[in-house]
Amino acid sequence: MDIGEKLRQLRQQRGLTQEEMADRCELSKGFISQVERNLASPSIATLTDMLECLGVSLSDFFTDRSEERLVFSPQDMFVKEDSEELRGSITWLVPDAQKNEMEPILVVLGAGGKTYVMNPGEGEEFGYVLSGSVTLVVGSRSTKIKAGSSFCLHPRESHYLYNHTQRPARFLWISTPPSF
Repeated sequence: MDIGEKLRQLRQQRGLTQEEMADRCELSKGFISQVERNLASPSIATLTDMLECLGVSLSDFFTDRSEERLVFSPQDMFVKEDSEELRGSITWLVPDAQKNEMEPILVVLGAGGKTYVMNPGEGEEFGYVLSGSVTLVVGSRSTKIKAGSSFCLHPRESHYLYNHTQRPARFLWISTPPSF
């Protein structure tokens, strides 16, 4: 890891000059310049002070976010076939999504298939029907949703979707926090 370069990038992202950063950290502009060019190494205490001025914790600074995966292929996804209720499948589109704030899944409901009943909870849920048609049931209300339409709800009541047609239906379902 190039500590000096990373510090320089953080400083510039925050719109600070070397002089402004030096003033905030009670260091010299020359020292900031030397650290950014890797000609001087700050002590842990000084590095912590510099990062505090930049609004970054020591642990976040040394966490390499570049290794965080951004793209997932079908081989990375987990598919659960379900012939009982769904008569289709659920595909978890992002591996280990339960550690994230949202969880996107792709649901295929066969003719007459039904998702599990979801209990009320915190957060939000969003769905987009890709093909076919489904019925969203929230409490005692039922709403038909066709391909190209979406739904968004704050689950204050139990809810589920079912396929009221004789053709398979496919839809994206995204919940926050993860609930599947």
